[in-house]
This record gives sequence, structure tokens and C-alpha cells, in this order.
Amino acid sequence: MSFLGVEGSFWLKIILCVACGILVGIERRVHRKTIDIRTCVLICLGTMVFIYLGLNVTGEKDNTRVLGQVVTGIGFLGAGAIVTREGLVVGLTSASVVWVLAAIGAAIGLERYSLGIVISLVTMLVLVVLQALESIAAKANR
Repeated sequence: MSFLGVEGSFWLKIILCVACGILVGIERRVHRKTIDIRTCVLICLGTMVFIYLGLNVTGEKDNTRVLGQVVTGIGFLGAGAIVTREGLVVGLTSASVVWVLAAIGAAIGLERYSLGIVISLVTMLVLVVLQALESIAAKANR
């Protein structure tokens, strides 16, 4: 079955990418990070689309090359989130989130739906729980 000339499985991938991006993006937004909900959704969605297109190219192909190029490209995007302020390097967590969002989009693009959902949930767990632990540790050091 298709809608607007696109099969149902592609729409499922879009919905999952949007949901996973929103899930991670909400945490980033709550903590006022520059990588917000829209950015998270677009990274996840864009990665999925490139994987989808790579899988659906006709002719001789090596699907792993598309995945490899996405990984390289997303590294540049993540590097843009890292800056130096007053002698401190900041943005490493945001860069890591970019990396993981691309992995989530790739998993969904490769129809590993449960993997994409699980990694989204684990990412949220890491961001929320470890932020709380870091705050407790910082208070203990004062």
C-alpha cells in the first residue's frame, strides 16, 4: 500500500525517526542545549533517508559504502558542536548525541526498528541518569 507514491514501510520509518528524535531532543531542550528537538529529529530522519536511498539504488552497489559515508559526514556535523570556552572544551555530549542519533536513523533505515527504539531509550537513560549522578558528584566535591 502506498500514500503519495511512498510505501507504508517508509512512512513507518519516518514516524519512528521523528518519535526517536523527539524523545532525545526533549532532554536536550530541557537542559537548554544547542542541539534541540528539531535538530535531533532532522539528524535521525536525514540519516534514515540516506540509508533508505542507498538500499534502493538500482545497479551494482555496496550498501555498506553509504553507511560509511554517513558516518564520516555525521562526524563533521558533530565536530561543529564542539567548542572551546575559557580554556574548556564544551559540546562533547552534544556531539555524541549527534553520533548516536545518526546510528538510530541508520538502524531504522536498515529496518532494525527495535534496535533504533532501544538505543533511543538507552540514550535517554544515559543522558538523564548520568546528568543526575554528575550533579550529585559536583555537590559532593564542594
